[in-house]
Amino acid sequence: MRHGRNLNAMHVDLSGARWRKSSHSNGGGGCIEVADGYAGIMPVRDSKDPAGPALLFPSDAWQSFVSAVQDGEFGTI
Repeated sequence: MRHGRNLNAMHVDLSGARWRKSSHSNGGGGCIEVADGYAGIMPVRDSKDPAGPALLFPSDAWQSFVSAVQDGEFGTI
């Protein structure tokens, strides 16, 4: 694991998080939200369950994922 961190064991206070959806969200209910401003991690949650759990991804891994989506590496549905 990069940076020697175990993200599964981390506790991050997200009570003050400012969640946002992608500008490409079509309002169809299948959205995720992310919260910026957390050093080294990107919190991600299901927009349909805002009180539910958030996943924590290393920032560099999240950026790689977003870039791959933008480059069409996963195709279209």
